[in-house]
Amino acid sequence: MTQDRPLLGIAFMTGFCILAPVGDSIAKILGDSVPLVQLLLVRFVAQAVLLWPIIWFTRMPVRLPRRFFWLMVLRTILHILGIGAMFTSLRYLPLADAIAIAFVMPFIMLLLGKFVLNEEVGPHRLAACFVGFLGTLLVIQPSFAAVGWPALLPLGVAVNFALFVLVTRQVAKDVDAMNLQAQSGVIATVLLLGVLLAFSGSELNMFAVISPNNYEWGLLVAIGVLGTVAHLLMTWSLRFAPSATLAPMQYLEIPMATIVGYLIFKDFPNPLASLGICITIGAGLYVIFREQQLYRKGA
Repeated sequence: MTQDRPLLGIAFMTGFCILAPVGDSIAKILGDSVPLVQLLLVRFVAQAVLLWPIIWFTRMPVRLPRRFFWLMVLRTILHILGIGAMFTSLRYLPLADAIAIAFVMPFIMLLLGKFVLNEEVGPHRLAACFVGFLGTLLVIQPSFAAVGWPALLPLGVAVNFALFVLVTRQVAKDVDAMNLQAQSGVIATVLLLGVLLAFSGSELNMFAVISPNNYEWGLLVAIGVLGTVAHLLMTWSLRFAPSATLAPMQYLEIPMATIVGYLIFKDFPNPLASLGICITIGAGLYVIFREQQLYRKGA
């Protein structure tokens, strides 16, 4: 078992919070020139190409129990849909707004735990969920007034990734994280190639295939590398520090996204959205600290 090294775990999580918004900003840049499915295909091809040589070099076992195959397929489909929805939302929304709205996911996880998994969720955490949703609505309101329904896409991302986490929990108990990501890269590549072939004659731009120029190719490779490395940093952080220590750190992604969005796109949340972001962060941190208190009492 890996010995806890909290500072190293926090450093890895901080790296994730920096790289993830940078990768999202590249997706926002490419959103107007590279069709969505092609963008996703390159993202997952890069994931497979980066991870499989590491697995071969380290001689990591790659065979999966047969019972996990369809869970792996479902997990990969959820991953594709979630990233696709986020990339689409970034065509319309400021980077910080989209990520802040998607951070409603911890509240959705809590509600799924109560109403789907019959977990005990007390009134304090339910109240925090309600406050967090109110904060999210404050972020959505100005964006919805400006762009309409695309402002709701990050909510879909949050629901999608809540389900993604539930499925991942069922698989990750028995499958190494790097092996899991490498296999997902291959499955996603096959699925996305099938989608492109099935809709090759479609008039919808998202299914088109273009010949990227050198600049676009550089950004496409960068988004694949950043997405893969960011996910590995998050995985490695959990090896060296407890999830209770790292959970509050994930909210660093919102101010990082605000900084990246301002530096690259000159976007900054308006006062109403800024208030909503602060409320969402506060409610989310309360849920996390409440979970820690209940865990310590039960330990």
